[in-house]
Amino acid sequence: MTRALPSGLLVAWYGDDYTGAAAVMEVLTFSGLPSVLFLDIPTPEQMAQFSGYRGIGIAGSARSRAPTWMHQHLPPVFDFLAALEAPVTHYKVCSTFDSSPTIGSIGRATDIALCHVPAAWAALLVAAPAIGRYQAFGTLFATAGNTVHRLDRHPVMSQHPVTPMEEADVTRHIAQQTDLGIGLVPLSALQSDDTAAAALEREREKGARLIALDTVDPSTLSQAGRLIWEHGGTPTLAIGSQGVEYALVRHWQDTGLVAADPPEPRVGPVGQMAVVAGSASATTDAQIDWAEANGFSGHRIDPAMALETGDALQNWIASQVDAALKAGPSPIVYSARGPDDPGIAAFRNTAATAGLAMDEANARLGAALGGILSGLIEHGGHRRAAIAGGDTSSHAVNSLGVHALTAIAATVPGAALCQGHRDDNAPLEIALKGGQMGTPDFFGRIRAGGGQA
Repeated sequence: MTRALPSGLLVAWYGDDYTGAAAVMEVLTFSGLPSVLFLDIPTPEQMAQFSGYRGIGIAGSARSRAPTWMHQHLPPVFDFLAALEAPVTHYKVCSTFDSSPTIGSIGRATDIALCHVPAAWAALLVAAPAIGRYQAFGTLFATAGNTVHRLDRHPVMSQHPVTPMEEADVTRHIAQQTDLGIGLVPLSALQSDDTAAAALEREREKGARLIALDTVDPSTLSQAGRLIWEHGGTPTLAIGSQGVEYALVRHWQDTGLVAADPPEPRVGPVGQMAVVAGSASATTDAQIDWAEANGFSGHRIDPAMALETGDALQNWIASQVDAALKAGPSPIVYSARGPDDPGIAAFRNTAATAGLAMDEANARLGAALGGILSGLIEHGGHRRAAIAGGDTSSHAVNSLGVHALTAIAATVPGAALCQGHRDDNAPLEIALKGGQMGTPDFFGRIRAGGGQA
């Protein structure tokens, strides 16, 4: 018998970076389930503005943080989420599983989550076919262009500047980060309700508390959603990408609990917008190329300058705002052009000389880019903007006075245009894009308000 869909809140989540956290909101909202993403634990007054929403999320920066930071900052978030008593609590991670034992440890975050959300087991669902992420027999694959690569051979993720992927088997990868028993419901078991449920039960009987779910297509996506919704227990805890929400929604659609294929919302175009990019991926590099050829004005910054402090930092930020605005009405400010940019090594060397850990150095770069974007918005009159880079977004958006986001227009999966709800109520539309997300014309799509550029 299908479990009913209750009224009110369905999913409460924490995103380990802002772009990923926003992707969860997008999946739910564009499926007809209005959701809101807060940028910190909300006040009662902020919560009251979104009464009756079906999803409530908190955006964070755990993906770029060390385990000691997680132990300090994640418990209050998990306590808040648990108190909401949503049927599903979700710790959202990148669909390319960015993590290591020392930075963005998904395993450590799972350990902490299980201390505050006392689930019998946690689903691990990383794949999301809608954005070109697939998992078969525990092995994660991701697209680059029109080609699907095993993750440890992916041209972007195998060269990630902070957490390069050296292991495509998600169970082996996360086993380096936690002592929890880890299981797998493989592709071969997802052919029917009975075989999937039996495989899950076998893994639980063997002592697994974190159980990975293969997913490669709509059928296996629906089966994964069914396992989480029907067999997750109370409370239900999921660890994974926005594939968790894709799976839940697919199961709910297949069982008639929510309507299938609601229309995608759009908003109108703008004449100018501002962009900051801290991503070093080849995907973002191609997007900057397209932007510079289509009405945006590129402006490179020296990322090492972002490690300055005090007046030196503020003076530098002001100078970059001035230079970017002089370059053109739609500036795109970036710190690197692809993974081989020599500025990356120089940035690391400067951080090491200053005695800064890379998570702190990256946080300072993101915050500096946020300061530049804030200046562009204030002095350039921009009311639409974009931030490229998952870690960058997590730090940069805090400079904009935004306390919540709601999705308003579909662009490409995983990077919607959002309404920024600001402390001063000033209008701002913003898109947050992970480094490897989006088509070459992504910034043009944001300028156009969704759809094609």
